[in-house]
Amino acid sequence: MERVLLGFSGGMDSTTAARILRSEGYSVVALTIDTLLSSDAIAKAERVAAELDIEWHLYDARERFRRDIVDYFCREYASGHTPAPCTRCNTLIKWQILSEVADSLGIRHIATGHYFNIEQHDGRYYVAKGVDSVKDQSYYLWGLDQRTLSRALTPMGSVLKSDIREMFSDRRESMGICFLQGRPYTEFLEANGVEMPEGDILAEDGSLRGRHNGIARYTIGQKRGKGLGDGDRVINIDSAHNCIVVGRSESLLKHTLYVSDCNIIDINELLTSDDITIKIRGLGRNPELTVKITECGEGYKVTTEDAAYAPAKGQPLVFYRDNLVLGGGWLVDFE
Repeated sequence: MERVLLGFSGGMDSTTAARILRSEGYSVVALTIDTLLSSDAIAKAERVAAELDIEWHLYDARERFRRDIVDYFCREYASGHTPAPCTRCNTLIKWQILSEVADSLGIRHIATGHYFNIEQHDGRYYVAKGVDSVKDQSYYLWGLDQRTLSRALTPMGSVLKSDIREMFSDRRESMGICFLQGRPYTEFLEANGVEMPEGDILAEDGSLRGRHNGIARYTIGQKRGKGLGDGDRVINIDSAHNCIVVGRSESLLKHTLYVSDCNIIDINELLTSDDITIKIRGLGRNPELTVKITECGEGYKVTTEDAAYAPAKGQPLVFYRDNLVLGGGWLVDFE
């Protein structure tokens, strides 16, 4: 029986994934990755694995997680950027560790409880949208490399969350950023030594509008906070001068976006196709937008006729062609 290493929390998604994989004939080995998890969370994962009668392992990734995710999170906010820790964690922590541990155990396949699919075209592997359009997590997985995709299974790709929710008595789901554990992110930043000196709030014409209480407390598009008046939106955060620029909502509409540090499956496909859309910030006021893409330095210039609303430096921009993820990158500028 072929084995598969499954990222496992013991929650609804990973438990369902384990059951599906076993029904497909795989011998499931569960791996719980300790990314600053509570002892209760670890005990739950071990207990549920035992109930499922599957082999269970625990991997201590706490130091690695602090370095690659928590420190990054704090550093980005201190720089006036809006970080995306879940995207970064999937690339650098979860799937990377799954691959490493699978190799050490002699296991070919890896899997998680993510809602997405994988498709192969012309010898290349693509992340593809899951059937559940509400739960689809393809947006967060653009950074996975070909080796990872070539060995990954997607047990939740055809599953609707609504179909499995009634099967569990405990339907609680982890919401938000896991390591915040429900705390305001600003409280977490202060506890981790991020300095928040006061500074100026400026209008678009450079006139003084007020004072802020630390740029890390503000994000692009924000409309509430110390020093923000009625109708004000944060339209720029200048960490070099420790100031925030405010303006009207219309100033947040951007037609040109610049991305860098990209992971692209097929560069020629990206540059020559006329049906590519992008997704930024996942949900909300930015549906998928049709774009034109050109090379620009070490990244890409992305132009869209329908303006993107409130793009923020440090956020992912993901390229789609129909249901396939062609890749993505990090927003570094816009106009």
